[in-house]
Amino acid sequence: MVKSQKFSTISIIIPTLNEASHLPLLFADLNSLRSNSDLIIVDGGSTDLTISIAQIHRVNVIESLEKNRGYQLSLGASKARRDWLLFLHADSRLDPGWEKSVLKIIMNKKSKDFAWYFDFKIKNNNLEFRVLELAVALRSFFLQKPYGDQGLLIHKDLYYHSGGFSCLKIMEDLDLITRVTKTNEVKRIRENLYTDDKKWAKSNIIKRAVKNSKLRKKWRQGYNNDRLSEEYYS
Repeated sequence: MVKSQKFSTISIIIPTLNEASHLPLLFADLNSLRSNSDLIIVDGGSTDLTISIAQIHRVNVIESLEKNRGYQLSLGASKARRDWLLFLHADSRLDPGWEKSVLKIIMNKKSKDFAWYFDFKIKNNNLEFRVLELAVALRSFFLQKPYGDQGLLIHKDLYYHSGGFSCLKIMEDLDLITRVTKTNEVKRIRENLYTDDKKWAKSNIIKRAVKNSKLRKKWRQGYNNDRLSEEYYS
């Protein structure tokens, strides 16, 4: 078993907005390193029990002035006290023992020259989700473009050297990773990170993938970020 004190150099940052149904499960996955890690929730104005649940679990809660994930992530990073930053979405789940792989990375001095991501997984037996997982794996490896639902493990030095998260409501993950990969590589942690399948199950995967691709193209063309966010959530 990995001793939690080994993780005294990692801050875990989770942006939230009405995530009461997800947080207890994620906190359970993170429990193995809680005692000596820096766990930060940056809330964007939840109206459910998100903040209460975080407080019950004795998590550091920062209430954001904006409902803006990029701003929330940036704010969380600015409050982090550790050398390594781990950014996770609130609907994420991790396999038992995942912390061993992260420990191996952060204990290697050469690891700080890279950004690290988890393998994207969906807990749903439908074949279409396996195809989606494969597509994400290929994109992440060959195009060096992992997205936010794959998590991001990055040393503070590289994070700030790359400019950190911009205050974007959407595409904040792609924006940062694009800047990171101009000078550094991203690598696999070789552990799974499961995302809630509900947001994918609600719509046709192909249609959603095409829509997301069009939104990314608009973002690269400088389209207004607020409008992009409205289109994404419509």
